[in-house]
Amino acid sequence: MVSNAGDNQTRFLLPRAGVRGVCVRLENTWQEILSHASYPDRARDLLGQACVASALFTGHAKVNGRLSLQLRSPRALRTLFAECTAQGTLRGIARMAEGEAAPHDLRELGEDALLAITIENPGLDPREPQRYQSLVSLQAVTLSAAFENYFHQSEQLPTRLLLAADGNAAAGLMLQKLPGDEGDSDGWNRAGALFETLQPDELLALPVGELLHRLFHEEEWSILAERPLRFACSCSQQRVAAMLQSLGAEEAHAALADGQAEVRCEFCDQRYIFSAREIDELFALPPVGIQAPERLQ
Repeated sequence: MVSNAGDNQTRFLLPRAGVRGVCVRLENTWQEILSHASYPDRARDLLGQACVASALFTGHAKVNGRLSLQLRSPRALRTLFAECTAQGTLRGIARMAEGEAAPHDLRELGEDALLAITIENPGLDPREPQRYQSLVSLQAVTLSAAFENYFHQSEQLPTRLLLAADGNAAAGLMLQKLPGDEGDSDGWNRAGALFETLQPDELLALPVGELLHRLFHEEEWSILAERPLRFACSCSQQRVAAMLQSLGAEEAHAALADGQAEVRCEFCDQRYIFSAREIDELFALPPVGIQAPERLQ
């Protein structure tokens, strides 16, 4: 049985076809992410797709820490960032150039745009995590197609991927052929033909169990694992202190206004206040032994 919860990652198997899959659906988690910023529809949908993709890929790769997707561009879509942790927590942001609209075709972002997948797992020294990063070509119209191409080229594994998002939900489905000769000779073609019948609106509308049954009821699909997903941010007073130390004393003191510096987390809107005395103390102490947070202002 598949849980009817609205926020989960479901790993499944089509044993006869020799195909594995991951399905992700976000409802409350997606609403929480949207509650911290206002996005134009196209940017919102791209952010939802990126958040879903990060959760899908943690069901595919060995992630003991966190997996993030980051797109940087000098054009309209300046930043697209999504992260999913091994604990099933997600966060994400998008940043647009002022007065610009997010592209309908990712190739419009130009040759200077970069899309990276980064896996960060704990190392022997907790202050030195192990990082693995791969670059994804943006010579594709959609994020779904860009990531499909990446898996084909980097892992030589046939992959099908569909990502969708709107103002209410975000969802994704990924299929991959199992390595080796598992499954019958026509299994991957058969699974791909069934995948092709799936439309984004259907992916967004159907609960996971109903979706898998509708697509694969003749394939005797089975659930491998389910994991709940939720919004959470990793910011903290200590991480913000580390970020201020990384700026240097001059820039940290320049942030003071009326005797205090305020730092806001872009992911969750949490505000951290540091007095002038506290900033002085930061630079009188050894550097805080924790990685600084990302994208704080």
